[in-house]
Amino acid sequence: MRKKLFYFIVLASMLNMAPALIGSSSVSAQNYAIKTNLVWDATRTVNIGAEFKLASNWTIEVPFNINAWSKSDDLDPKWRQLTVQPEVRYFFKEAFKGHFVGFHAHGGTFNLGGIKIPINLLGSDFNKLENLENRYEGWLAGAGVNYGYVISLSNHWKLELELGVGYVYLDYDIFKYALAGKQIGSNTHHYFGPTDLGVTISYLF
Repeated sequence: MRKKLFYFIVLASMLNMAPALIGSSSVSAQNYAIKTNLVWDATRTVNIGAEFKLASNWTIEVPFNINAWSKSDDLDPKWRQLTVQPEVRYFFKEAFKGHFVGFHAHGGTFNLGGIKIPINLLGSDFNKLENLENRYEGWLAGAGVNYGYVISLSNHWKLELELGVGYVYLDYDIFKYALAGKQIGSNTHHYFGPTDLGVTISYLF
């Protein structure tokens, strides 16, 4: 929790200094925000993002997620990931307010094994990751579309609700713990389904 707070404060400070650093008044009040997704927070994933106004109804968001935790009794981390999911948004009213639709891309790396992800959808059964014998390490890329709604809590604080669906291509190697972590194969997978779920708190500058 302290690390998450530290990253949040650092990014807030950097964004607050942005106008002076770029020497322009184009980044001003109500034109950019910092945010964190409570859904990712619940999985102990450090996530932080920034959103910038491009035009009266358009914004671009760039969130980062990183998870590098392991339990004290683990010989190998069971959940490591580093992902980024930039998204362009169109607001029907005006930027940072009300209903919006978006298009996102995503990419990253992962190292997973022995965890429970209760998703079995359209040929993708992530329950297999609960198999304690194997570890899966690789990369992913894809894209999707979003719909969301921004609720104003005050002049600066916002609550975002968002759902996205799309495609993810996964390319990974398979390792077996019982064989001293030896690689036993490689595979690829095409995933179609939910690609974004957000209950996000943001602070608008």
